Amino acid sequence: MNQIFANSTAFGFVLTLIAYGIGVYLKKKLHYQIFNPILIAIVVIIGFLSFFNVDYENYNSSAQYISYFLTPATVSLAIPLYRQISLLKRNLKAIIVGILSGVLSSMVSVWGFSKLFGFTHIEYVTLLPKSVTTAIGMGISEELGGLVSITVATIIITGIIGNVFSNILFKCFNIVEPIAKGLSLGTASHAIGTSKAMELGEIEGAMSSLSIVVSGLLTVIIAPLFSNLI
Repeated sequence: MNQIFANSTAFGFVLTLIAYGIGVYLKKKLHYQIFNPILIAIVVIIGFLSFFNVDYENYNSSAQYISYFLTPATVSLAIPLYRQISLLKRNLKAIIVGILSGVLSSMVSVWGFSKLFGFTHIEYVTLLPKSVTTAIGMGISEELGGLVSITVATIIITGIIGNVFSNILFKCFNIVEPIAKGLSLGTASHAIGTSKAMELGEIEGAMSSLSIVVSGLLTVIIAPLFSNLI
């Protein structure tokens, strides 16, 4: 079975689309936040590969073409930001402070848990870039000597948690301001959180898109300083 899938150039691509489609269907059908399409897709793909004993390398060799869509998808996030440029200018100071606070909170929380659970330096720096996009997080982790594959998994988990539980947290803390919602989702949960922000509204989506870029740049600068604390 592994050899059959290995000879197919579209196997991974098709499997990924089907798995994500199943996630989207379940989300619309059941209306539960836990049925996040990305989370469902991950579970379906892992289950499929395990059941049919398919090597990850064979899957990834044909699924990697999906990555080509990441660049245009990321660039398109600038559209809602451009539409809300006047709002951005009026709230520039609050936005900068909010994103900076989010980045520092992420770093401090990783440091705190690492000290609490006795993580090694390698484990610590692996988790530092958990709240930025995968491309930036991988670069930071590799530069600091972390385990890149674990960093990627951590980034995905962080994004899914933010996507699934954001509405609950907004209600618990009575957060109703669209700018605050967008900034928190983009800063804490990167692109996966931004997809949730897009569902909430255009202002939330625009602020979240901005947060992805700014928080990524700040993390690149701040992470090396925090890396020496453990």
